[in-house]
Amino acid sequence: MKKLIGTLMTLFLVFSLAACTTSKEAGKEEEKDTNKNDNKDKKVEQVLRLNNGAEPTSFDPPMGFDSYSWSSLNNLMEGLTRLGQDHNPEAATAEKWDVSKDGKTYTFHIRENAKWSNGDPVTAGDFEYAWKRLLDPKTGSPAAFLGYFIEGGEAFNTGKGSKDDVKVKAVDEKTFEVVLTSPQAYFLSVIANPAFFPINQKVAEANPKWFAESNTFVANGPFKLTKWEHDSNMEMAKNENYWDAANVKLDKVTWAMVNDPTTEYQMYQNDELDTSAIPAEASEQIFKEGKEQIEDQAGTYFYRFNLKLEPFQNVNIRKAFAMAIDQQQIVDFVTKNKEKPAHGFVSNGFNQPDGKDFREAGGDLIKFDAKEAKALLEKGMKEEGYKKLPAITLTYSTSPDHQKIAETIQAMIKENLGVDIKLANMEWNVFQEEQKKFKFQLSRSSFLADYADPINFLENFQTGHTMNRTAWSNKKFDQLIKDAKNEADETKRFEMMHEAEKILFDEMPIIPIHFYNQVTLQKDNVKGIVRHPVGYLELKWAYIE
Repeated sequence: MKKLIGTLMTLFLVFSLAACTTSKEAGKEEEKDTNKNDNKDKKVEQVLRLNNGAEPTSFDPPMGFDSYSWSSLNNLMEGLTRLGQDHNPEAATAEKWDVSKDGKTYTFHIRENAKWSNGDPVTAGDFEYAWKRLLDPKTGSPAAFLGYFIEGGEAFNTGKGSKDDVKVKAVDEKTFEVVLTSPQAYFLSVIANPAFFPINQKVAEANPKWFAESNTFVANGPFKLTKWEHDSNMEMAKNENYWDAANVKLDKVTWAMVNDPTTEYQMYQNDELDTSAIPAEASEQIFKEGKEQIEDQAGTYFYRFNLKLEPFQNVNIRKAFAMAIDQQQIVDFVTKNKEKPAHGFVSNGFNQPDGKDFREAGGDLIKFDAKEAKALLEKGMKEEGYKKLPAITLTYSTSPDHQKIAETIQAMIKENLGVDIKLANMEWNVFQEEQKKFKFQLSRSSFLADYADPINFLENFQTGHTMNRTAWSNKKFDQLIKDAKNEADETKRFEMMHEAEKILFDEMPIIPIHFYNQVTLQKDNVKGIVRHPVGYLELKWAYIE
């Protein structure tokens, strides 16, 4: 996914999610004993209390392409594969699959006991319907590009082909066939993404808004949606029709929607939540106590220039702004969450065929240099004939953490370039739509990987890509991404990706700030939550001791 997630979320809430129960003991609620003569009949209900951060953008699988939707949706539904506890794809709704000799055709065999929460069988037709809907240009899915490795997928999505040309089909009720444009080493990981979840065709055709309310939502994953008070809270219960229900230990998951890490932390301290992000003002003390959990996360916090709006049509002015920002100072004194400063776009954690980490091999592609930044600004202004820069506004989605970073960048630009910039903020859903319409000069963004490969970071900046909200375009870059996606030689493929990333930074349509990590507090009796580096929260194996 990802995916630049045109997301946006509180900086420290990417996967530290929380909610509420009435119990005072973390995650536990004791039921009344209905058998007065047998105390052994008492049952402790397994309730996990998480925080979603905000209202999900959508529980329609191809539309909820952001962290506010993913974490909860990933536990309501399931694709052909699921990321396991080791973060690698494993059999899920499909119990097994066959691969052709040329590596292009996959035949998935769906479990006989795979059912929807309403009792309907999960069929190959549900997957065919869902995947073609993902690629249908009428759907307008921001995740459609993920399906371009399917033969006929890109042509259909871009209006150059038909639905019938998309090579996915239900061979029979429980057999699903997919033909790829070329062998893809990461295919099984990609289709674990929520964009590839099935949709109950019968339900969807009867009610096109089936995903919008708890009483109409149908799930095929470990949990089902039992309550949804929009912009307030959600509740899930164990899905008794899930094929692997015997291994799901939680009875219930509640989700708050609190978009402030300080408030979330207070709720955690008050025993209203079982996990919490760490607010910057409390991080020093918490880290001293050593109670935090730190896990990898593949993603980048960054800012986008809009090349359609002055003065950022000029590459030297863009470079000047990028070099005037000291990423190390931001992670040390603003976010204070042990993140790594970003001097490239692809984050750490992706090994090359030679064993080296992609980021380490690629080196630093942008560094703070106030003197050079000033010289580049003067050069760019001369090229454009500016005696004074046009007014500049930096826009971010409403959040205390985003505000702190924006204010720091505002101060750095003033100090290092002598330029005054204004700040503006708006609520997440409005911000996201306005950014897609290229309304902002300079705006906050974040990307969380949709699958475990560097190409997922870089493909976002192809010409016309739904996630490329910069108006930047480079033919050589586009060709390198296209060639890399069809290259079977892994060494050559990684070389192409490094070259593409260098082109991206030579033209600087973005300013990277830091790479994400997952730093959380978690109650001692909460076990088994899996936070995947590529962006999904996994509760299938979670339990309360």
